Amino acid sequence: MTNKQKEGFTIIEVVLVLAIAGLIFLVVFLALPALQRSQRDTQRRSDVGRLATSISNYQSNNRGAVPTTAANLTTLLNDYVRTAAADPFADPNGTDYTLTLSTVGATGAGTVPANTMYYYTNATCNGEAAVASTGARKVAVRVDLEGGGSFCQNN
Repeated sequence: MTNKQKEGFTIIEVVLVLAIAGLIFLVVFLALPALQRSQRDTQRRSDVGRLATSISNYQSNNRGAVPTTAANLTTLLNDYVRTAAADPFADPNGTDYTLTLSTVGATGAGTVPANTMYYYTNATCNGEAAVASTGARKVAVRVDLEGGGSFCQNN
């Protein structure tokens, strides 16, 4: 008498494969929002660098002076940052950045819109914060990051 084996998978094998596949999908779906947040924060850092470069260009064309008024900031944005009509300066969420002229030590509102960049005159960056500095031509630009903390860059 011979034993005839049936071909195919047992129910335990199928359930095990489905459980492993479910765990893989779960890990991917949990990691995806963090990855997207990180990409948006990287874009914000890049935008701060773009603004810092524009400030240097502004200084080159204005005898070393930096924008110190809201009107000068508007000129900076329109003439140096947005170099073409199809070249927006917007937060990764799609809203145009608001460039806020601020003073060192000002805490601002409790909830800050994600599209706000802070522009500090007579300041330099110390880690994530802008600190007072001597020299009228020193500027710091700071943006709050979605993943927590801030990013600050000097001109």
